[in-house]
Amino acid sequence: MKFIGIIPARYSSTRLPGKPLAMIGDRPMIQHVCERASQALTEVWVATDDQRIADAVNGFGGSVMMTSPDHTTGTDRCAEVAAKLAGEGDIVINIQGDMPFISPESIKLLCDCFSDPLTDIATLAAPFTRAEEMQVRHKVKVLVEDDGWVYNFSRVPMKKEPAGHDGQNDWIAKNYKHIGLYGYRFNTLMQITKLPQSQSELAESLEQLRWLANGYRIKCAIIPEDTISVDTPEDLQNAIKYYLNDVVC
Repeated sequence: MKFIGIIPARYSSTRLPGKPLAMIGDRPMIQHVCERASQALTEVWVATDDQRIADAVNGFGGSVMMTSPDHTTGTDRCAEVAAKLAGEGDIVINIQGDMPFISPESIKLLCDCFSDPLTDIATLAAPFTRAEEMQVRHKVKVLVEDDGWVYNFSRVPMKKEPAGHDGQNDWIAKNYKHIGLYGYRFNTLMQITKLPQSQSELAESLEQLRWLANGYRIKCAIIPEDTISVDTPEDLQNAIKYYLNDVVC
């Protein structure tokens, strides 16, 4: 199997404009993501619609492709690039451009999901470390069955109704914190980006609910701990502190 890493990166952000170019230490966030992804994958591209981001990626020697400004999701942006680079049998890994410290091991674990021929889409999750996090709406939850398949995603904690006639669960399902990396078989990626939005997606603003609503199964690999995401100026300051402490130590 050939794995192609694609990092969707847009300049516009409601809470933190220019996020991919925000400096963390001596280099922009998008460079941190590219360098870590390149430790796990032999081919990594940045997909952007902004020339400033493209110039930055070219400046540190990364690979970048300009995309349409009309995409509404990172998945759509990935699909445009994948259509030019990938083909049947290839696996596309969608790596979030706001996770500057994503570990190469986590990306490799996502890739390992595709050793199962039944896996068409895969994602990552991590255990909740504090009970109160479960009630935070912007922390997306994923209910994962004991065999690794996703049952559902939501912004609120979930449970699955007992199976069978005796009122007893015959499997285990647990809420995890969703880590927004995805892998897709090329043909599956081309299909899911053509699907109309589902009611569940519109209600929760989670595009992965569209895929479940249309019968696609999602494999979930569990990583030991969450990774830092940068969505706000406060997140950025925390990321800078984390990086500086790591460098000093």
